[in-house]
Amino acid sequence: MRLQAVISLIGNVETIELTSWIDRGWVQPDPAGDDWDFHEIDVARVRLIHDLRWSMDVSEDAIPLVLSLLDQVYDLRDQLRRILGAVEDQPPEVKAAVIKALGS
Repeated sequence: MRLQAVISLIGNVETIELTSWIDRGWVQPDPAGDDWDFHEIDVARVRLIHDLRWSMDVSEDAIPLVLSLLDQVYDLRDQLRRILGAVEDQPPEVKAAVIKALGS
């Protein structure tokens, strides 16, 4: 999806604002000549930043911190999902030992 399509989709985002977010590294679409190629994850991040700025009134100075913390949460969730998958692949006695060790 190109820059103008993202702007049309999101609404209430100006071209200069979105390109500023790209320049700051808040959104990282792929360069496509003199335009940008936004993937689904990029569009989701644009929506998130828009909501943080305008719906939640997060200051522009705080956005990098909020995005960093959210990225860490998403990474932790992914790691936990992989750990759960690894545990699920274990024999029943190993799963039982893990559950017991966790106190569940």
